[in-house]
Amino acid sequence: MSDTVEPPRVRGTGTELPSTLHIAGIELSRTQSPPSLACWSGYLPGAAGSEPAGLNVVIEPAAEPDGATLRLAHDVASRFHELVDRAREYCRTRLREPGFGPTAGEPGLLNLPELPLAMPEATVWDESGWAVRFAESGLGTADPYGILVTFDGTRPVDLQVLDGLDGLDDEV
Repeated sequence: MSDTVEPPRVRGTGTELPSTLHIAGIELSRTQSPPSLACWSGYLPGAAGSEPAGLNVVIEPAAEPDGATLRLAHDVASRFHELVDRAREYCRTRLREPGFGPTAGEPGLLNLPELPLAMPEATVWDESGWAVRFAESGLGTADPYGILVTFDGTRPVDLQVLDGLDGLDDEV
């Protein structure tokens, strides 16, 4: 994180979990979640004419995010578009693998300059765990819940096609 960038802040009262987090100029509000989780959600501004992208911080067991997690969330928010582009290219490569079962017309879609992956949202779990989920896709293999790309730092390392509610258990 650059020395000139405002550090992430938390707001709350006493021993309660903070009601808001301020990360990279974005306000994340505490959302309703099971008692075992603490979740804050907000939106990154999108390009003109596009939907804003979601940013979530999820802590299990429920607790205030530590400094390392806040720094990671700041880095993800600050470099969001670059990291989403990396996730898209990772999808382009991995979705060609037979295990993901592209339909007959889908290999051609993987050659398009812009992959049909939309509505990206980032979820940070702790100082090392985070992912981008593309909630919408023009690929049948990603119906109905999208595609999840897990990162190690700034490098995509895993891809999961969310084809059922089981894949969403860790998502908020």
